[in-house]
Amino acid sequence: MIDKFKKRIFLILEIWNFNDAIARICDYFIIALILLNVVAVCLETVESLNQRYFGLFRTFEYFSIFVFTIEYILRVWACTIDVRYQHPLWGRIRYMLTPLALIDLLAFFPFYLPILTPDMRPARAFRLIKFFQFFKLTRYVKSLQMIGEVLKARKEELVITFGVVLLLLFFSGSLIYILEHDAQPEQFPNIPAAMWWGVVTLTTVGYGDVYPITPMGRLLGAIVAILGIGIFALPAGIIASGFTEVIEARKAQKQPKKPLICPHCGKIIER
Repeated sequence: MIDKFKKRIFLILEIWNFNDAIARICDYFIIALILLNVVAVCLETVESLNQRYFGLFRTFEYFSIFVFTIEYILRVWACTIDVRYQHPLWGRIRYMLTPLALIDLLAFFPFYLPILTPDMRPARAFRLIKFFQFFKLTRYVKSLQMIGEVLKARKEELVITFGVVLLLLFFSGSLIYILEHDAQPEQFPNIPAAMWWGVVTLTTVGYGDVYPITPMGRLLGAIVAILGIGIFALPAGIIASGFTEVIEARKAQKQPKKPLICPHCGKIIER
């Protein structure tokens, strides 16, 4: 009886089945609760609204935390149905360390920090993690899942590109420090501070708070800006090609497989 109930909980929470009315209602309810929590966190920053509806905000927060806590406990309890987490102890620990389970934990755990720590300052800081509730949508929104698939498929190219960007950033920050430190000691006091200029220039944002005034510094700025256009276009192309591959793979999975026919006898070959 308990195993049957556990399997039912697992199917409702972990397996998306549009034909299962209860699972569909639970999914839509959790999605709506996540979106409403994000809206509530934003509205709480408006002082007039926070003062007027403080009690309503707190009641909704308590209700949401209760739901997310029960959902997390049920997920951890029922995860042993999955063959990857069959062990009653280590299987559950492995499940709790998965990215989605960690996001689920961060969605409600900051609420309990005031109970666990007498010092309220860390608790206030961790309340900002409530925005992790938004990432719970990755369980339910296929487009967010697709982003994860693309990043995973293209992680090697993205890591290489990120490494090149870091090298170029360090190189440009070091050079601009050498060229501009004597002319602007307050604007370029050290290499880490000069790297802020490198970030702004490589991304072609150009805030204008820090800029070179020497001829060689301006020449370097022009070169770095031109390089930045090409360097920061690489991740966009890598991610775009990754999206194309993932979309084509999903389309291929949805299409029915054509039977293989033997060219000699004309019979269907079993796959």
